[in-house]
Amino acid sequence: MIRKSPAAKNWKPATLGVHGRDRVNHAHFSVSTPIVQTSNYYFENTSDVYDFMKAKKEGRMIREHEYGRYGNPTQQECERKIAAIEGAERAILFSTGMSAVVLTLMAYMKPGGHIIFTKDCYRQTRDFANNTLSKFGIESSLVDPDAKAIEKAIKPNTNIIFTESPTNPYMRVVDLAAIVKVAKKHKVMTIIDSTLGTPYNQKPLDMGIDLVIHSATKYFGGHNDLMAGVTLGKHDLLNDLYRMQRMIGAMPGPLTCFLLERGLKTFGLRMEHHNRAGLAVARMLEAHPKVEKVWYPGLASHPDRAIAKKQMKGFGSVITFLLRGGDRETRKFIDSLDLFLITPSLGGSESLVTQMSMMSFFDYPEEYRRNIGIVDNLVRLALGLEDVDDLIDDLKQALEKI
Repeated sequence: MIRKSPAAKNWKPATLGVHGRDRVNHAHFSVSTPIVQTSNYYFENTSDVYDFMKAKKEGRMIREHEYGRYGNPTQQECERKIAAIEGAERAILFSTGMSAVVLTLMAYMKPGGHIIFTKDCYRQTRDFANNTLSKFGIESSLVDPDAKAIEKAIKPNTNIIFTESPTNPYMRVVDLAAIVKVAKKHKVMTIIDSTLGTPYNQKPLDMGIDLVIHSATKYFGGHNDLMAGVTLGKHDLLNDLYRMQRMIGAMPGPLTCFLLERGLKTFGLRMEHHNRAGLAVARMLEAHPKVEKVWYPGLASHPDRAIAKKQMKGFGSVITFLLRGGDRETRKFIDSLDLFLITPSLGGSESLVTQMSMMSFFDYPEEYRRNIGIVDNLVRLALGLEDVDDLIDDLKQALEKI
């Protein structure tokens, strides 16, 4: 049972992560969302089945759940809260962030169509654009994360602009208002992967973007213990994607949704820490003599600082930088860290470090890596929830060893 609250529209992200837009009375009036661990939902008799099927055929719903692939109460509660945090009418959860990206594109691409992607997107998204879309007869273009470059790439058959902001790993910030203006002019759908931005720091839907995607594995889950993805937008616009998901079945299980919904309850608190830690560490690195260059939107030196300041509240905990040195020095630095775990991903409670050329792009030819800026001394940090002073001390002692 949902209990409406007129104050809900004014609640901040931290409150929305706990309650959603409205307070909900769960079964047995439990404070925590129950894990509904089932694959099926039974009917009392055949008359109930008939009434349900008839109503569904007519576009009405007289009960919410029928089969696990079509939805789950734990999943539904999690979607409700994520939609509230993002300011969206509707959210659809998926098993991973990449399943959200791929299925969203598949739901809205058109035969013989053309999709524009901005460069510096997540590498798997870029691989999907370069290697998979052509198998469906879909053209794709990779362009600079700039509204002018995007408009120049638009063709008569273009129907989607897909961007990411901030981007990974160079933390480029795309001027979303400018992209929306171009898209509306040419009647093209806009989709953004806002994983690194989070709805705590930016609201693409408020700026006119059609659909927003997150890897919920990252800041939403927040504890490095689950995998999920989500797509958000207007209710009617997401109908095609919902039908696609029902068919393919790439949704998270009830336990994953429970963990994700629990993570949302501390989302606002964690983002405050991530924003504060990210800026402090980025400033320290930029001032250090053994660091050549730092990419972090909160720094005045970042190429998109003006845009970031205009459309973002904070800048998260991902920092990319160049060490002074090569592969040997970079590996020595990483191996000297005590608090940072060597692994990909971001947004969790533990701090992580990645040598981009080795972990994320090892299987790409060296020339290709260099052409996209993935050099041996490029390091990405994803700060966790440790004390900021401890993180800075750990980075400093590792830097002194190279």
